[in-house]
Amino acid sequence: MQKTKFIENNGKNIICIGGGTGTFVALKGLKHSPHHLSAIVAMSDSGGSNKRIRDEFGLLPTSDLRQCLVALSDENGGAGILRKLFMYRFEKGRGITGMTFGNLFMAALSDILGSQEAAIRATGKVLRIQGTVLPVSFTDTNLVAEYENGQSVSGEHLIDEPSHDGTVKISRVYLAPRADANPEAISAIAKADLIVLGPGDLYTSVIPNLLVTGIAQAIAASPAKKVYVVNLMTKFGQTYGFTAKDHLQTVQRYVDNSVDAVIVNIAPLQKPALAVYAKYHEFPVSDDLVATPSLAILRADVASRQIAAKSKSDMLVRSLIRHDSQKLATILLDYLEKGNS
Repeated sequence: MQKTKFIENNGKNIICIGGGTGTFVALKGLKHSPHHLSAIVAMSDSGGSNKRIRDEFGLLPTSDLRQCLVALSDENGGAGILRKLFMYRFEKGRGITGMTFGNLFMAALSDILGSQEAAIRATGKVLRIQGTVLPVSFTDTNLVAEYENGQSVSGEHLIDEPSHDGTVKISRVYLAPRADANPEAISAIAKADLIVLGPGDLYTSVIPNLLVTGIAQAIAASPAKKVYVVNLMTKFGQTYGFTAKDHLQTVQRYVDNSVDAVIVNIAPLQKPALAVYAKYHEFPVSDDLVATPSLAILRADVASRQIAAKSKSDMLVRSLIRHDSQKLATILLDYLEKGNS
């Protein structure tokens, strides 16, 4: 795969680790800074169009990669049109309803170029991305969760949208088979000045990256500043009843307590959206964090005032309330520059 280019003189290296909408939001706000951005993306998704990409094309999931590529893409001229095209989801057509153009494009390009690695690199050039998008691993693997009641569930989609009792806590998650880290991801982490974990679903977006052999250890060993962005809402089936402290402690267990700062929202959230969430037993994450000499708590208004909409053909459950890209970027860049001072 093409070697990552890091800016040595004109900016610093920022790594966003996660997947899905949360990483998209973080990258979208940060891409206008003078720093070099890299997204390290989880590769264990098994729901929606990703299931079809894996089952029918024999490829690794592309949806989270596509979102990160779009987030970093040029928004002007022809590339701006391509950006919209890559996010377009088909609402008609037997066999392609629910699929995105971007996922189909990348599947076709993988066939043309002979590898998914080459397709990711070429897609970045087509979209004129401002940064680098790195799969955390190229191992074909699945996420497995074990629960406190002894139940085990395999597949990120089934963990994310549980048919089992979603109030039961997850006791352990792992990848089967074991996944080896993409060497480029390890290299990027080692050279990072700021590592951003989240926002995103704790057990299906953030932690799957940390389960890949060598990734959590690389983060712990990195001299970079490390920030965890706490989710706005709890997630039924994953973090039911979790407070901000519960989220942080879970992440810290994987990275040897190396997180330096936590961003937590203080702004009120949209009541109509909260009413919808409540029907699914999901609620705003309560802030019970306490600062220490080694941990900064960055409390700020980082919530978007817009309620997110989704395509009618999108069968997956999507978050209605999201972080605001610019507000989140402002906090992250300020911390990168000033630290705890």
